[in-house]
Amino acid sequence: MPTPTTTSTVPPVHDHRHLAARAIGAVKVHGRGDTAVRALDGVTVDIPAGRFSAVMGPSGSGKSTLVHCLAGLDTLTSGTVLVGGVDLGSLSDAALTKVRRERLGFVFQSFNLVPTLTAGENIALPMRLAGRGPDRAWIDQIVAAVGLGDRLDHRPSELSGGQQQRVAVARALASRPHVIFADEPTGNLDSRSGAEVLGLLRDSVDRFGQTVVMVTHDPAAAAWADPALFLADGQIVDRMDSPNAERVLERMKGFGG
Repeated sequence: MPTPTTTSTVPPVHDHRHLAARAIGAVKVHGRGDTAVRALDGVTVDIPAGRFSAVMGPSGSGKSTLVHCLAGLDTLTSGTVLVGGVDLGSLSDAALTKVRRERLGFVFQSFNLVPTLTAGENIALPMRLAGRGPDRAWIDQIVAAVGLGDRLDHRPSELSGGQQQRVAVARALASRPHVIFADEPTGNLDSRSGAEVLGLLRDSVDRFGQTVVMVTHDPAAAAWADPALFLADGQIVDRMDSPNAERVLERMKGFGG
């Protein structure tokens, strides 16, 4: 675990050259009429490049919806999402698929590995889908970083949950993405395996200059991040720099969640 530090409110980043992603006036409405739910209610937020950002909030706050829209996995009702300066809303389906494949990495709670492929084949899959040969030196560096050198020939069913998630982190890093989006990446893991995965994500930022955006409900997980963003009722309500578990927990108690 990182050493707890004092928290403070951090203003948005205004130098757009150092932003990995932005949401501007983001609105997402599910359903219509009386049953409509406003999951995002005019969110404007900057995601700094080369940092580990946690997105937190009670159930139904809009945190997963925000990250899914930032990642191009869902579309906004209105507003704008920019990733690396590219307006995702202006892209065709084919172009958006290409951006997700070539510029973004994903780590999900359920691992999302291909069960018929080995760990090594899963790690190389994004490059093969993009029609590129794997950069062996880079893959070797990632495999060493995640400690999977003796597991590359194993299929997911032959790996523990923690090992599967390490494969997923390595897969996300393999294509050198602009941003890695992690949605509750420790949700299916015990505390030790979860800490290992969080350490890998932290290390990817500190060693490789990666940008990571993580949805989590866990204050201990958020303590690995640089800023933590807090959502409630579809709006950004707070931002905490260098969060620690105690301060995050206190802030979350204010939501009743």
